[in-house]
Amino acid sequence: MTSADSGESALELRRDGMVLSARHFGADDGQLVLLLHGFPDTPHSWDALIPALVGAGFQVLTPWLRGYTPDSAVRGARYDLMAVAEDIAAWHRALGGPPTHLVGHDWGAFAATILAKQHPRQWLSLTLLAIPPFGGGFAPGAARYLPRQMVMSSYIPLMQSAASPRLLTRDGAAFVRRLWQRWSPGWEFTDAEFAPTAQVFTHRETAWAATRYYRSLFTVHRAPTREFHRLLLADPAPLPTLALSGGRDGCMSPDLQRVLAEAAGATTAQLPGSGHFLHAEQPAAVAEHLLPHLQAHSR
Repeated sequence: MTSADSGESALELRRDGMVLSARHFGADDGQLVLLLHGFPDTPHSWDALIPALVGAGFQVLTPWLRGYTPDSAVRGARYDLMAVAEDIAAWHRALGGPPTHLVGHDWGAFAATILAKQHPRQWLSLTLLAIPPFGGGFAPGAARYLPRQMVMSSYIPLMQSAASPRLLTRDGAAFVRRLWQRWSPGWEFTDAEFAPTAQVFTHRETAWAATRYYRSLFTVHRAPTREFHRLLLADPAPLPTLALSGGRDGCMSPDLQRVLAEAAGATTAQLPGSGHFLHAEQPAAVAEHLLPHLQAHSR
């Protein structure tokens, strides 16, 4: 698997009877930054951040989560975060296993956390956006923010329902558009910025696959679900960790993110005007925090 020394290359990886897709940027000899997207989103939310990373000498890989492309939305396949972590590890091997920084947003942050806890010596650093580090016991001060978080997470049972794929695809993914507006209330995103996500969530099979992640969270009769929760609650990964949040995040309480990140010993920063999709809303501000973190922990 190769890519050009600069610019963008489209890559494919065959796993579990599906075809996974990713985009690669930068020269192959740079240290790798894995940018992992979340819900309801695509790798295109990283587009405005990528030039700063490539300009600093990094190569970048932005994979689609399994199920978010038609060739990876396969009935009978697994759609859970342990499977995603295995996919990301496979991408890393396919690129030759270079020194790598993990950067994840939303679901991507959970997958990055799992990888960092499974094989900490394999990675240089961990950066989490809109999701804090979890594990190591209950964080003092977190309890006061849990009732508000329960309200903010009330969409999860809906995503677990059999009706969720139909809801997501209806009216040009209007429900997903409303989630973006609620979760990032200060972001006046354009139709062009929303278009890649609309493409995922107006397609019946990819919308179905995206909702399976939520159903997998509580299937405790499945070994991958039990292993996910075991790793999530284990001690924080022994990696240099940066946790970034948006001060107006409508999905994950910014206060809860801060408390959990501080308890885990992570370096924390909050962007006051940003919401859940902070890397797309304020890419320059995210780069101001991210680049020094990556450079300090490169080798």
